[in-house]
Amino acid sequence: MQFALDDELLALQDTARRFADEEVMPVAAEYDQSGEFPRHIIEKAWELGLSTTCIPQEQGGLGLSIEGTCVLTEEIARGCAGIATSVMCNDLGLTPILVGGSQEQKEEWLTPCAESFKLISFCLSESGAGSDVAGMQLRAEKDGDAYLLNGTKAWITNGGEADLYTVFATLDRSSRHKGICAFVVERNTPGLEPGKKEDKLGQRASDTRVVHFDDVRVPARQRLGEEGQGFRIAMETLDRTRPMIGALAVGIARRALEESLAYAKERRAFGSPIGEFQAVQFMLADMAKDIEASRLLTFQCAWMIDNGMRASKQSSMAKCFATDAAMKATVDAVQIFGANGYTKEYPVEKLMRDAKLMQIYEGTNQIQRMVIARELLGQ
Repeated sequence: MQFALDDELLALQDTARRFADEEVMPVAAEYDQSGEFPRHIIEKAWELGLSTTCIPQEQGGLGLSIEGTCVLTEEIARGCAGIATSVMCNDLGLTPILVGGSQEQKEEWLTPCAESFKLISFCLSESGAGSDVAGMQLRAEKDGDAYLLNGTKAWITNGGEADLYTVFATLDRSSRHKGICAFVVERNTPGLEPGKKEDKLGQRASDTRVVHFDDVRVPARQRLGEEGQGFRIAMETLDRTRPMIGALAVGIARRALEESLAYAKERRAFGSPIGEFQAVQFMLADMAKDIEASRLLTFQCAWMIDNGMRASKQSSMAKCFATDAAMKATVDAVQIFGANGYTKEYPVEKLMRDAKLMQIYEGTNQIQRMVIARELLGQ
């Protein structure tokens, strides 16, 4: 086993860390307050090679490993989870093309995203079909050599900013997962209309919206895989991207620990720094051990995927464990800061709000536990 990063990943980590320190962290509170979408920051991440990293070298991309993407995601998330979510969404949105696209489709859709800055959205969830993906209602109806899409997707990251959407729709609602298809849809397609921007508790720098489809005509050549393969494409996509969610959670928890350590050394009570009190020390120790465990579990999953191994159980474990750990770490950070932690003058309340979403998106942690249990039981 080799736990050390190689020179290439160390250089990538340094670039991502400097980007977070210099470009993200100084403006994180501002974008959290305003809810404005930081497009120029995300474009700079792309220019530095920190976004859209999954595109293979054959299509002009970096072809970065899942492990490498986890390395940079952790660093950016340490600066701001909302900005990190918007940065990594491109890899989430493009992975269905990698998983289910033909060579011609990869050339058509991936190469332009490697050549110029674009934003991509992954359109799977619906208001009544989040955890129950097979219950989706967005309808795909065959119309000659095309499909007509009708319905609404919900909770779509970068939904109002994207240039390209990977969309999942069903040919037959009664067929559940067997009727789902995957499509690539361009923003300027008539009938595609982003809806209102969600006013969220946390990760407010990330643009989250409903996206409406009203007789959106999609040529058959823009379908990924065969009819009925959309569910498999979606699940394989999530298996590959859940380690990035784990890494994002590690970044949040790491920032919570850093802030708590600094505060515990300077804040005094009863004549001593509060870091000398065992009650505070135990919270700091729990943060540290859970961060290490989360990172190791995330990198194990990334390593399995990079080596062509099936990792459904491990990806759910990494996502579930790391995001639960981040939630606990940020709640404890607020507790260590006391009344100060409950104010916006200090960053830990934002970290706590940002961490909550990690337990919900890309499959709630209850769903992750179901996946893990089914894998254990061979179901």
